Amino acid sequence: MRIGELSRRTGVNAHQLRYYEAQGLLEAERGSNGYREYDEDAVLRVKQIRHLLGAGLSSEDIAYLLPCAAGEEPELLGCPELLDAMRTRMRRLEDQMDRLAQSRDALARYIVAAERTSADSYPPFHGAGLAVTGVG
Repeated sequence: MRIGELSRRTGVNAHQLRYYEAQGLLEAERGSNGYREYDEDAVLRVKQIRHLLGAGLSSEDIAYLLPCAAGEEPELLGCPELLDAMRTRMRRLEDQMDRLAQSRDALARYIVAAERTSADSYPPFHGAGLAVTGVG
């Protein structure tokens, strides 16, 4: 099947499919006319890629994990390399969540402190250098 049909069957646009191919996640043969030709397995492979991207995995992680994938969701077979990669990704996510929680807590403390003081105690605020969205 050509890229347009694969796109229709998976709901993934052709640009993304070409990106998956460039990342080594998806393979296509080239016809005599130069068009990409995908086999039936490409539909399942794209669905697997989408699910794994949805789990926050990078295309590099996914390229590493796909040989251990079975089914659409996909079910990941317990390859030792797979488990190491997923645990590494989990640690990175937990580190990011910790940093975000620290930022949130610091910001909350500043808000509480600002709410306790009278606006009359400070010089006029013109918002220089602070991007405030959703106000207006």
